[in-house]
Amino acid sequence: MPSFDVVSKVDWSEVTNAIDQAQRELVQRFDFKGTGAAIERAESTIVVRANADDRVKAAYEVLKEKLIRRKVSLKHMEAKDPEKAPGGTARMNVLVKEGIDKDKARELVKLVKGSKLKVQAAIVEDSLRISGKKRDDLQEAIALFKEKEKDVELQFVNFRD
Repeated sequence: MPSFDVVSKVDWSEVTNAIDQAQRELVQRFDFKGTGAAIERAESTIVVRANADDRVKAAYEVLKEKLIRRKVSLKHMEAKDPEKAPGGTARMNVLVKEGIDKDKARELVKLVKGSKLKVQAAIVEDSLRISGKKRDDLQEAIALFKEKEKDVELQFVNFRD
């Protein structure tokens, strides 16, 4: 029975490259001189630091520009508000969301069932497995996801006949 998986994964090597490029740009740009602006990765979080809230936001904009150039979707990023940090500096935490959470997975299953396609959807950990009798039905399901789902960046992997 043909099937495929619907996942939401982040290419961490591209995220690391984007952080490195943004950090290099912050060091070189005149408007960031003396602000102590820095971007670093900690686990599944990116920390943006500077001496003022507006400089933190500007550094985050530089990071977003680099992520877009590296083809990393901003749908994975969830930026918190800048907060005061020790030493009179400001800090912003950016959470990198990976995987499909349970509520969103249930919503996607309802979408498949409501479409009247002849496929089955099952939640498997942080992904969705779609299976059906015909390959064409699976391709229709992929088209449905691409058309309807705008909140989460989805990839379609493990297509098996």
